[in-house]
Amino acid sequence: MHRMNKSLCAAPRALELGRQVLEIEAAAVQALSARLDDSFLRALDLILCCEGRVIVSGMGKSGHIARKIAATMSSTGTPAYFVHPGEASHGDLGMVTSSDVFIALSYSGESQELMSIAPIVKREGAKLICMTGNPVSSLAMVADVHLNAAVDKEACPMGLAPTASTTASLALGDALAVALLDAKGFSAENFARSHPGGSLGRRLLTRVSDIMRSGARMPAVPDDAMLGAALMEMSRKGVGMTAIVDERQTVLGIFTDGDLRRTLEKNLDFSTTPVLRVMSENPRCIGPDSMAVEAVQLMEQYNISQMLVVNEQHQLVGALNMHDLLHAKVI
Repeated sequence: MHRMNKSLCAAPRALELGRQVLEIEAAAVQALSARLDDSFLRALDLILCCEGRVIVSGMGKSGHIARKIAATMSSTGTPAYFVHPGEASHGDLGMVTSSDVFIALSYSGESQELMSIAPIVKREGAKLICMTGNPVSSLAMVADVHLNAAVDKEACPMGLAPTASTTASLALGDALAVALLDAKGFSAENFARSHPGGSLGRRLLTRVSDIMRSGARMPAVPDDAMLGAALMEMSRKGVGMTAIVDERQTVLGIFTDGDLRRTLEKNLDFSTTPVLRVMSENPRCIGPDSMAVEAVQLMEQYNISQMLVVNEQHQLVGALNMHDLLHAKVI
C-alpha cells in the first residue's frame, strides 16, 4: 500500500517531466529544420555520387544512433553499415575504400576514437561527413561536410544524459535517408523487397498466382450445367461461387452465394434450370500476375468477397476469395 501511495504522489511530477522532455526534444528537431542549409545538400550529393558503401560510426549513445541511421539507409536504397570506431582503429578500418563515404557522429565533435581514425579515412580517399553539435570542433574541421546537430539543451534535468541531442541526430539521419530515397526514385516495391518477411513485403510482393486456387481446387461448371450441379460444385470447392465456362474454359459468368439467395426467391427447379439462366454475366476478374493487394482493392471497391482469375484470353486459370487473402496475410 505504501508503494502505491508513493507512486500516486509521484504521478503529477512524472507526467509534467514527461511532457517537458517531449517538448524540449520536439523544439530541438524544429530548430534543426529551420537550420538546414546547403551543407545538407552537399552531404546528399556526396552519398548520391558514392560508388562504394556508406559507413556510419559513433561512440556510446552516438553509436546507437549511427546504427539506426545505417539500418534506415540500407532499407531505403542506400547500402550502409555501422562500424565501431574502437574496432575500426584495430583493423576494421581496412574495410574503408576510396569509393566510400564515412559518416561520423559525435555531439562534442571531439571523440578521441573518431579523431584517431578520421585522418586515415581521409588519407584513404573516402569522403568524410560528420554530424556534431559544434561547427568549430576538431571533427568538423577535418570533415568534407559538417552537419550541425546542435541543440539548445538536453532534456535530461541535469543536462548530462544525451537526450535532445541524440533525437536531433536521429532526425537528421532520417532526413538524409528520406532525401536519398526520393532522389533515387526508391519505390514501395523496392522497400518491400528488402523487407520480405514483413507485412509490407507480403502485401506488395505477393501475386494472385501465389495464393489463388487452381487445378482441381478451382470451382467451375460447363455452360450446359443445371443449377443443381453448380450448387454441388460450390459446396465441394468451398469458395462461395463457381465459374461457368465454355469448352475452351472461357469465362461466361459466375454464380455466387448472392445469386443463390436471389434464385431461391424464384422457386426454380434446381434439376431443370440451366445455370446460364441465373448466373451473373461479366464478373469482376483479375489476372494471375496482378499483385494480391490489387485483388483486395477491387473486392473492397465493388463490395464482393470472391474473384475469378483469368488469362489474357479470358480463360479461367484460378479463383480466390477474401479468406485466401486473409490466410496469406495480405490483409
